[in-house]
Amino acid sequence: MQPAWRDAGCNRSVQREYTMNGDLEIADRPLRKFLGAISQRAVHHDTRVVNFGDRLFYMATQAVALSVILIALLLVAELVRGSWEAMQQFGLKFLVGTTWDPVARQFGTLPTIIGTLVKAFIALLLAVPLSIGSAVFVTFYVPRWLRPLISYPIELLAGIPSIVFGLWGLFVMVPVIRVVQIWLKAHFGWFFLFDGPAVYGVGVLSGSVILAIMIIPIITAIARDILLTVPRAQVEGMLALGGTKWEAIWKVALPYSRVGLVGAVVLGLGRAIGETMAVTMVGGNSFDLIHSLFDPVHSMASQIASEFTEATYSLYVSSLIYVGLVLFGITIIISFCAQLLIWRLSKGKVAVFE
Repeated sequence: MQPAWRDAGCNRSVQREYTMNGDLEIADRPLRKFLGAISQRAVHHDTRVVNFGDRLFYMATQAVALSVILIALLLVAELVRGSWEAMQQFGLKFLVGTTWDPVARQFGTLPTIIGTLVKAFIALLLAVPLSIGSAVFVTFYVPRWLRPLISYPIELLAGIPSIVFGLWGLFVMVPVIRVVQIWLKAHFGWFFLFDGPAVYGVGVLSGSVILAIMIIPIITAIARDILLTVPRAQVEGMLALGGTKWEAIWKVALPYSRVGLVGAVVLGLGRAIGETMAVTMVGGNSFDLIHSLFDPVHSMASQIASEFTEATYSLYVSSLIYVGLVLFGITIIISFCAQLLIWRLSKGKVAVFE
């Protein structure tokens, strides 16, 4: 019986060489080429498995994935259908209108758009340094046996309902914020950000602080898990070259995990933009354009929650649904921009663009 390599047309003799360890090695002969071709064919990515169980599992997972897309499309279609009357009545002027008067049937959502974005932006400014710093401390400085004792309360805070944060903010945080606002206006009232009604305690600053408190546990928990994936060898290599622990974290760990950290911040931003109850309780709920950090403000989500039950005619309801459609669009735009940023940081290696 002829060997397999001889059946493939390899009639030349096989040259055998021995390595320094005494192992037999086939040196640059047709048999090596034949075996290489077989191995490449075995792992080719176009190979399809025709097993019935695999095919059934593939179809089931495909159906689940397509159902998610279908639900999102149905959600958009329902929002468009519900807001169609307001879209016909106001058009794109609804996005730049500054009047929300149900009695006069005039609706515009620019103040709530600005309020939502401003509070979310300030919340990120407050939360990101604290979150990343906490994640770095837990990952690189806390002893291994102590990490669960610190990580568990952080993860527990991420699961607290927003109404609990709202009650705590209203009865505990707002009185403290009121004192801070009065002091800031007394000493820095000449600056436009601190020139507002400081005696209330509710407003942009209170809403931003409560949002920051709510998203800190989310960003911290995800950032900690991302930093734990940094290869230990890279950090130890930096230390072996004479770098300090701070330099190893700053020049190795953080650059290696930057894509995941950006994703954690984006998830926190999504929570901040869509938050409803806590912001409703400490935001002040005013439809005027904000001019300082002390002004009461409405967010888009809190506006829908606080007024939907009071909508007594179809145009009113349609306008509130239109606000929800605009909020959904803002979320999609921010998510897409975040994907572009992640794609740029990862040098094009992002699954959504593959």
